[in-house]
Amino acid sequence: MSNSSPSDPSSPPDVLQPKKLSFSTKLAYGAGDMGAGITATLLAFSLLIFLTNVAGLNPGLAGRVLLIGKIWDAINDPIVGVLSDRTRSRWGRRHSWMILGAIPFGIFFFLQWIVPHFSNNPDLNQLGLFWYYVIVSILFNTAFTAINLPYTALTAELTKDYNERTSLNSFRFAFSIGGSILCLALGQAIFQIKAIPGDTQKYLVLALICTILSVLPIYWCVWGTNDPTAANVETLHETSPPETSLPETSPPETSLPETSLPEISPPETSDSVESIPFVKQVKIALTNKPFLYVIGIYLCSWLAFQLTAAIIPYFLVNWMRQDSYFTAALVVQTVALIMLFVWNLVSRRIGKRGVYFLGMSLWIVAEAGLFFLQRDQVGLMYVLFVMAGFGIATAYLVPWSMLPDVIELDELKTGQRREGIFYAFMVLLQKIGLAFGLWLVGEALARSGFITAQPGQPLPEQPEAALFAIRFVVGPLPTLFLICGLILAYLYPITREVHAEILLKLQERNLRGGSGE
Repeated sequence: MSNSSPSDPSSPPDVLQPKKLSFSTKLAYGAGDMGAGITATLLAFSLLIFLTNVAGLNPGLAGRVLLIGKIWDAINDPIVGVLSDRTRSRWGRRHSWMILGAIPFGIFFFLQWIVPHFSNNPDLNQLGLFWYYVIVSILFNTAFTAINLPYTALTAELTKDYNERTSLNSFRFAFSIGGSILCLALGQAIFQIKAIPGDTQKYLVLALICTILSVLPIYWCVWGTNDPTAANVETLHETSPPETSLPETSPPETSLPETSLPEISPPETSDSVESIPFVKQVKIALTNKPFLYVIGIYLCSWLAFQLTAAIIPYFLVNWMRQDSYFTAALVVQTVALIMLFVWNLVSRRIGKRGVYFLGMSLWIVAEAGLFFLQRDQVGLMYVLFVMAGFGIATAYLVPWSMLPDVIELDELKTGQRREGIFYAFMVLLQKIGLAFGLWLVGEALARSGFITAQPGQPLPEQPEAALFAIRFVVGPLPTLFLICGLILAYLYPITREVHAEILLKLQERNLRGGSGE
């Protein structure tokens, strides 16, 4: 493993000259999100249309499969977050979960693309298919959380530097978007191969390749980064080093609003983290005002993205009359990957909030434009997809870069670091909203009279009500969420200057041995 990770977090942080992470560490850390990018992208763009047009599920039942899977995904997040925080292992509390969960993660992802046959009775077969996909979805989302939540919690443990965290997340989402681009390119290529008969077999081949490409990078991440808690476990039974006196120093004064930061409180021992009841930890997380803003920003951004991703295959195939949806999705994700690095550089000059404003403004124009797009305006459609990619890159980068700053504020207030609980509840509330949104897509299609395609048969012409429902979900609905996200970003209180003050106060507390003043 790399030796470039920060030292034991219990030691006084060097705020003024933070330790930089090596390129190899950033590369390995970024690789850990490749599997999430591949699986999430293929599920977001393809699962709903796979369930309706390949497996033959009614759109209402298909929407409920996604609803149940996402609700369970939301429920298991705080459970895994707390268990991850409390895990003690020679591999580290984050790496342990990643090592053990990688293989189940791959298996259950692949099983979602199998179409079993349960009965010659259409109604009984529909019921069997529904419960099969529900069970497999629950198992996959459990394994996904066991991998991804401890992985994301590593961000705050690898570095405390404001700009380094943005850089670290750039590598993370470069692999994430790169994985999504790879799976979409594979999908485009595989669906052009005539030697593979039928969409069912093509989805199976695509799923098998993507499964392998999703599991292997997880182990690269584990072997290429240091989990700081692994070293802590090894020294639990060693004799404590003799106390050393530290010089009395005071951080430079900064002119910030009086209410911007809490009073310094003495740090609590790591054991006291485990003694806090779960309900109280939830209350602490949800009473952190900046944390609520980050949750809202993330929820609005990703609900808009996931709604668009779920409906865009129907929009392209049924409204724009395109043969495939993989090319359009590939354009969006490629632009997002390129802009990820551009926005990272821009954020060093104008801050995270400024970058979010710029990206979301372009995305809003693109989403609104899709609603008014006519069937013969294919060129304009791709221009709008490029604009959407500009905004989607900021949705990847900004909220996750804000969250570690919120964790530092909580540490200043409580003397504890609870990365797992904050990451868990951010994703918990996002997935509850996402579950409702995806269910809404399925219900909108079912109630608008959407006609399910039959395998081997030409696509049926959809009624006007179904076409309007598709256009509404791809345009006005995501636009509304994006506007809400802009409002929340404007109100978000932790600027670069406030974050610097947080770190200075944390340094002061550590230098004074937790006495507080």
